[in-house]
This record gives sequence, C-alpha cells and structure tokens, in this order.
Amino acid sequence: MSIYAKDTDPAFQAAGAKLGLEIWCVENLKLVSVPKSSHGRFYSGSAYVILNTVLPKSGLPQHDIHYWLGHDTNKVDSALASDKALELDAALGSCTVQYRELQGQETGKFLSYFKPCIIPIEGVYTSQKEHLNGETYKVSLLACKGDHVVHVKEVPFSRSSLNHSDVFILDTASKIFLFSGCNSSIQERAKALEVVQYIKENKHRANCEVATVEDGKFVGDPEVGEFWSLFGGYAPIPQDPPSSVQKQPDTPFVKLSWISTQGKLHACQTDSLSKEMLETDKCYMVDCDSEIFVWMGKHTSVTERKTSISAAEDFLRNQGRSAGTHSTFITEGLEPAKFRSYFNNWPQTVETKLYEEGRGKVAAMFKQQGYEVKELPDEEDIQPFIDCRGTLKVVWRVDCEKLSLLPASEERKIFSGDCYVVQYTYLGNERSENLFYAWLGCGSVMEDRRDAISHLNAIVDSTRGNPVLAQVMEKKEPSQFFSIFQTLIIFKGGMSTRYKKFIADKGIGDETYDESKTALFRVQGTSPNNMQAIQVDPVSGSLNSSYCYILQTGTSAFTWIGNLSSTRDHDLLDRMLELIIPTWQAISVREGSESDIFWNALGGKADYATAKEIKGYIEDPHLFMLSTTEGDFKVKEIYNFTQDDLTTEDVLVLDCHTEIHVWIGCHSNVRSKQQALTLGLKFLETDVLVEGLSLETPIYVISEGHEPPFFTRFFEWDSSKSNMLGNSFERKLAILKGKPQQLEAPKRNSWKAYSRETTPDGLRSKSMSSNGQRSVSPASGVSVSSVTSSNNHIVFSSTPINRKIFTGSSPNGSPDVSLASAGSPAAEAKLPATGGTQADGNEPSEAGTNLLIYPYERLKVISKDPVAGIDITKREAYLADEEFQAQFGMTKRDFYKLAKWKQNKLKMALHLF
Repeated sequence: MSIYAKDTDPAFQAAGAKLGLEIWCVENLKLVSVPKSSHGRFYSGSAYVILNTVLPKSGLPQHDIHYWLGHDTNKVDSALASDKALELDAALGSCTVQYRELQGQETGKFLSYFKPCIIPIEGVYTSQKEHLNGETYKVSLLACKGDHVVHVKEVPFSRSSLNHSDVFILDTASKIFLFSGCNSSIQERAKALEVVQYIKENKHRANCEVATVEDGKFVGDPEVGEFWSLFGGYAPIPQDPPSSVQKQPDTPFVKLSWISTQGKLHACQTDSLSKEMLETDKCYMVDCDSEIFVWMGKHTSVTERKTSISAAEDFLRNQGRSAGTHSTFITEGLEPAKFRSYFNNWPQTVETKLYEEGRGKVAAMFKQQGYEVKELPDEEDIQPFIDCRGTLKVVWRVDCEKLSLLPASEERKIFSGDCYVVQYTYLGNERSENLFYAWLGCGSVMEDRRDAISHLNAIVDSTRGNPVLAQVMEKKEPSQFFSIFQTLIIFKGGMSTRYKKFIADKGIGDETYDESKTALFRVQGTSPNNMQAIQVDPVSGSLNSSYCYILQTGTSAFTWIGNLSSTRDHDLLDRMLELIIPTWQAISVREGSESDIFWNALGGKADYATAKEIKGYIEDPHLFMLSTTEGDFKVKEIYNFTQDDLTTEDVLVLDCHTEIHVWIGCHSNVRSKQQALTLGLKFLETDVLVEGLSLETPIYVISEGHEPPFFTRFFEWDSSKSNMLGNSFERKLAILKGKPQQLEAPKRNSWKAYSRETTPDGLRSKSMSSNGQRSVSPASGVSVSSVTSSNNHIVFSSTPINRKIFTGSSPNGSPDVSLASAGSPAAEAKLPATGGTQADGNEPSEAGTNLLIYPYERLKVISKDPVAGIDITKREAYLADEEFQAQFGMTKRDFYKLAKWKQNKLKMALHLF
C-alpha cells in the first residue's frame, strides 16, 4: 500500500500487499475480514468489498476493487460498502478501478475470481461462526446461465421454474440432477456440470450420485422418471416466450455529463467524445445505456469522488434502469479498454518501467564515453518454446500463381519484394509437428501476398495432422520465426515476376541486391543460432548505436560497431560477414572514428539514433471468444483464463499484443484455417483492447489437440485434456462420473510431408549451422538412420525416449533442463550447505535439495544483517516453508510452477531479487 490516510479503516491495514483476493464484509456498520475458507460464500443480506491484486508482466501490481450488494442488503450497508471501496482506493494511491456488483448481475470479471460459480446464501454474514444451525439438507433448484462464467440463481422448487432455454440443477440429499433445456447450448451444459461438481464436493463431500436429464427425452429412463417424480410427475413445459433481448445498435448510445461538486449532472452537448473533453479537476459520467462509467480526474478530492459515485447511483435509481446496468468507477490514467472504445482516437501511451529505462540510460552514458558496461540480461533473450533444432523442410518463393522451390543453398536468403511459404518440422509432444509460415515482404505486391496465403492454405488443408499456420509480415516477425531459420539474410528488392513488372511500370529503380552495388546490412540476433542480417537504406540515418553494420560499396567493405552494441553483437557481426562477403577483407570502424570514405559511401554524414533502444511495455495476454452469428462479429473477453476455457465448440483468440493466436475447437463451426485466419484479421481490425494493434501483427492458427508449446506456455497445460473425445459436455460428464477418459491416440508423423524427397530435384532437407555450413538436422530425439520416406509420407522409427524440453544442448550451449524440474532452483543452481539451520531434518525442500533456513529479514537485499555465502539468485529458497507461504502467499511448489518472469517480479516486490 503506497500512502495511508489517517482515517483509513484499520481493516485495510496492509491491503494489497499480497497477490490474490482479499474480502471484507459489512457487519454491524463495520468492515470485518472474510477468511479465505469463506471466499466465494456470499450472503444475500450482506454487502462486501473485494480487492483483487495481480502482478502484470511489466510494471507495478494492479488492483481491482468490487463491492458486492446482495438482494436483501439494506441501504445503509450498501452505502457504507460504496464508501469503503472508495476509501480503499485512496489508501492504495487512487490507482484502482472500482466495480459495483449486484447479486445475479455480476460482471464476468468478478465471477472469474470464483470459478466455477458463486451460489448466494440466504441470510446475513457473521464473523462469529459459520451459522449452519444444524439444518437438515434442503432440496434446492438452481438455474444456470452462461458459457465461460456462469450465473447461478436459486429459483422456486416448482415445475413452473423450468424452461427450454436454461440449464437447471436439482440438488437433493442423495442425488444431483442436471436438467438441460432443449434450447440451451453445449457450452452452458458443460459449465453447469462444473457447478454440479462443485456442489458434489462442497455440500455432499463427494458422496452422492449424479444424473443428467435432457429436455424432451424421458421415456424408458429410470433417472428421468425419478427426476419428474420429485415434481409430482411429468407434465409438458410451456414454450418459452419470445426473447425480449433487443439487438444492440451498431452505434451505441453514449452520453457524457459533468458532475458538479453538489452532485448535479450537467449534460455535455456533443456528437462525439474525445479525451480532451475530460478535465483533470472534474468528475464525469459516461452513460452507455447498458452500463455507466464515472471518470474521476487526478486532481479531484475524495469527497468529490464520493459525491460523483452517489450521483451516478441515484441517477440509475431515478431513471429506473435495469438491475443489469453495470457501474464502473475510474481514476484518470487507469481507463479500461471498454471505456476508451467510446472515445475517438484515444491517444496510445507506451509505458516503460523506470527500472529498465534507468539502467538503459546509465549504460548508454558510460558506453558513449568509451567504458565497457555489462548490463543485466534482457527478459526477451529467452530460449524459444519449440525445438528450433528441427528441420527446415521447404522454402518456396511465390512467383505469380506458382510456388518456386528454393535450392538448399538459398533458402536462408530472402527478398523484401517477395513472399515465401516455409515448412518447418519439429518434435512436439512425443510426435512430430508441422509449422507453416507465410512471410510477406514489405515491398511485395498485393497479388503475391494473396497468392502466398492461398498457397499456404492449400498446402495446410491437404496436410494431415493439423499443422500450425502463421501469417507474418516483414518487420513484424516473432522471434521464433528467426529462431527456426537460425541464420537469415533479408535482401532489398525482389525476384518475383510481379515485383519486377511493378517497379518497371512505376519507373522505380531496381534495388535488388548484387555485389556491385552499395549495400548496408544491420546485424542483429541473440546467438549464433538466431542471427539476422537485414539490408537497409544505404544512408547515414539507417545507423543506430545499438547495432553493428556491414557496409559493402562494390569495391570495399566496412564493419561499423555501434557504441551501445555488446560483445555478443560483435561475434554475430563476424559470423555474418563470413556469410555475406566471405572473400572480402573488411575494414573495421568503431562509432566515432569513421573516415570520410565511409561517410561518402553513405551519401554524407547525417544524424542517426544514438540512444539505447528501450523495449516497449510488455503486456499480459488476454483471451477472447469470437462469435459470428448471422454475420454479426462479436468478441467477449474471458478473464483469469485457464485451459478449461478452451471449449471445443468455440473459436478463441489469445491476444499477446505482439502476436495473436486463433485457436479452433474441434467442434466449432470453423472448418478451415483460411476462415480462422480471416477471423484473426477481423479481430485485429476490431482492436478490442484499444491498444493500437497493427493489421500486420503476426497471426497463428492453431487446432485443438495440436497446440504448440509457444501457445500452451500461457496455461497450466494438461495434454490429456486436449486429447479427449466428445463435445465439452460429454468430456466433463465422463470426468464427473469417474469413467475412464477416452483419449485420442497420438498419431506420429501421420501427415503428408512436403519435403525435398518428394520434389523433382530430390534434394534432401538440411539445416544451416552457425558458420554457414549445411548439415542434416532431423527432429530432436530421432536419429538420422531412423528417417525413411514412402509414398509422400515421412516415417520415423525410434525407441521411446525420456522426454525433455529439448534433447541435447540448448542453442547457447547450456545443458538441458528436464520438463519436471524446469524453473526450479534445483534445475539451475546447486546451493551450498554451510551454516544455518537444516530444513525439516533430512527432508528435501520444494527446491529439490536439502536447503538451509534463514529468516526473511536476513535474506532481503536491503537487510542490515545479510546472510553470507548463499546463492543470491535463489534467496527465496532459503526461507522456511511457513515463512515462504506468509511472504509469497503460496507454497514453494506453486511458486516454482510460475513463469520465470513472474517469479522474478514477485521476488522483486519482496526485495529478494
């Protein structure tokens, strides 16, 4: 918590200091903390304040505040909960977004905290004791609505409560019945089964039977007969009345009002909204009909904010708005995407971490003065998430309506004016996988781009095994694209017939590379297994102090070393020089010591970038469900997503900001990857998060059951779930009833492989080593002798192997880390065993080794009495399990399951990094 006001409620002491949920309830006009054991149990007569704290991939912890009001909550408690939510916001430094939640009308974000559901309880919460009152088991009928988050509402135990559109749960002492209305969706039925599982485990202690009843099918089924007997016998359910839900207009109703300090609303007459209309010393209400937002300027007082919130709530009551009208309260600078979407051209802000910016500036200052400064490693310099020592099978160049196969010696040399289709094969989850890229040069003509996508889809559609498809634009390539090439040179100009015709028709000079012309190459990469040389305009302005360059003038060659480049960059420069002009003797030039000959070759000296390139703000991924009913394209975000949200009937988009992944469920209505690619482009156009997504953002198309590691890394992945048979309802019912899970047997190499063995020239697929020499590179874990080709199929025969992330050494020469221990301290460092107290006698710790135990105060970086002789990169591993749980809010085992960046962020927050 940043700043505490003197009048802050004592219940908020240390609020927001730990990740996850914190809940308070209004009891006797005071806030009391709700223990974790009672999280998710909400009483309809009470009001609650809920704080959720998350740690994003970049930046400081983020807080969301919700205040939940039960149906039977009195006005005094409701008002107090609203005031306390604002008070908590002020205590946290006015850096939260607040949501008003009404029972039965909760937002999807709120419900996502309490998966699978919340089931409100009649009565009032008391902190004295869970008042079960020794009651006998009460039969209840629950109505369930929703596909990814579900609203559960108790309805009268009567046949008249049933309908054809919803899913119902009848909970009795000995059996739980699930009744599915004939008009309910498979996803809703599957989600309701999760609620059944929750009730079974929490109310019946997993000791009860479960029966499913389908609307309209009742003859000859004893469980169906038992269900209807509880209602006094079967009788037809009346037809559902026509839906009263009206289609939302294409242009939503939006009205802006200024809120005075007296709580009066003053309409702002305008046809469109812009950010400039919001003054930082005022509060405003944006009425969007189905929801309202209260925007509070940074320079407004707590009293003004409280008045504005009360005014908005009074407005809803006086207008007689639906209980489903959501209210969100925002402080300036924390506007969510939905709010920004109502404004024209809301300015994009790129937020950088001061820590990163500061270390970059310090390093740049010293390097400009000639000092060699070692910087901390960039988080982006991580290993790829697929085995990039697989096989680059084929590279085709698009030439009019045909594909031209590149010879093996040329497939790592591509041109900006051309388009290419690339096939890459790697060993996935104990089976070989195909990954196809369409790379579209930034200078290519539109006809070639269309044909590249058309050719790509034709190849993928005729390829068994559901390979991953990707569309990539030059200058927007994901790091993985470069990793699979290992070495890549991108030349200016083009070789395709259409490109040549285009520049001829336009009278544009042909800048296609040849050794007789002046050419400037920027060298970049992370290692000899991931390096690129990219031809740029041969002018001084193309230089950048962060990189190294190769300048070829036709008669001589120079290498230019930027002052901010690293020794790693210098090594890559030497390697690339050997590949581009191996027979030339280059003159090495350091920045600041260039000769006139060098500058003249670039058309004279001019200004160029000399500051350290700071990586942009790294955003967390977001998951969205896509629907295209009756031509209407809709997008809905799924909050706090897990693998279980990948429902087999749906098409979803995982938005990683620098790339997107379109996931196609086996039972979705999308039947081709071309259609999925079109939906991905539509998603980019929509720009749901108002983040300025480029239409050139890389798009991956992924089929259920064939998810690559660079997709599954965003989930806690269980591969058995992705291989189950049946629709989502059938799968969850099988798990619920404890039946053996039917899994699809993995099909190894069952696709038709487009390889050089099947092409007329008969050239074998090879890969290039870091020095430019070509060598056979089969998929990891399979020997060369075990590869055969027959009838356009590749067949691997190999003995079972002990699966690891990557077999052998990683590209940077470091040893493997097994999948089971990846990310744990034991997999990365051996800790000394001198001094301190032994952990649990001889029992191994979570880190996988016998560790010494030290108190938190001595392990902190800022400790006044620091421990000596420990591995300072693993400070947290020396904490006792109890103290670790207290500080991190989780066990060591759970901590080491987190992504490395998330581990580091948590450690930084606790001064252990």
